[in-house]
Amino acid sequence: MANKNRSIARERRHLRVRKSIFGTTQRPRLNVFKSLSEIYCQVIDDIEGNTLVSASTVDKELREKMKGMKKSDQAKAIGKVVAERAKSKGISTVVFDRGGFRYVGRVKALADGAREGGLQF
Repeated sequence: MANKNRSIARERRHLRVRKSIFGTTQRPRLNVFKSLSEIYCQVIDDIEGNTLVSASTVDKELREKMKGMKKSDQAKAIGKVVAERAKSKGISTVVFDRGGFRYVGRVKALADGAREGGLQF
């Protein structure tokens, strides 16, 4: 029961944050989701309702690289990859959406990796 309450609380926090965060075509939203073992991020245009680029630890080309890395190092690498993919699509600034998670640990590592990759937020 505790897991269900925790996930519901996170969803509630995410909805509260989403009231003020909105991704436009010029400045899309960088969304983060983490499970116990994986981390996922997407760059989303909320006006069109499209995911422009995405990266995760389960991507076919990234899965082999992730083996043997710590979770926070994986998150930083995913942040760099999503920044590279966004740059190739001409996206340089984004709005960061932490998805109801606290800005510590893997979420912070992903954000730092995206900043190192050249995204501004």
